Amino acid sequence: MKASKVATSTARSIFRLCSQDGQLDEGHMRVAINKLSTEKPRDYRGILQVLRRLIKAEVASKQVTVESATSLDAKTAESLTSSLRSQYGQDLTFEFKTKPDLLGGLRIRVGNDVFDGSVKARLDRLANAF
Repeated sequence: MKASKVATSTARSIFRLCSQDGQLDEGHMRVAINKLSTEKPRDYRGILQVLRRLIKAEVASKQVTVESATSLDAKTAESLTSSLRSQYGQDLTFEFKTKPDLLGGLRIRVGNDVFDGSVKARLDRLANAF
């Protein structure tokens, strides 16, 4: 189901009102969703659908996945987390994965941003160049 322009606009307004200093206030959002669910204004399902998508995008933008060929030592991991927090904000959640198929280097995903410095990516780019 595609949300109408009015529902999208309303949902974005609610989302902005529930955000303070670039941070989503969970308490305000719960109150807004409960009010929408009980009062059921026109096209409330579309509004809720767009709100869900906006919240999901907000949560995903704060999730960091770090993939490496071998496990990172504590000093490297701490340096990486502090660097990313200075760039993207303090409220990031980190997940460290070991993927031997990368052969070396790191692949870092922060929300929709991907930084791929792995050896496998370099080899793939070189193979595609030929």
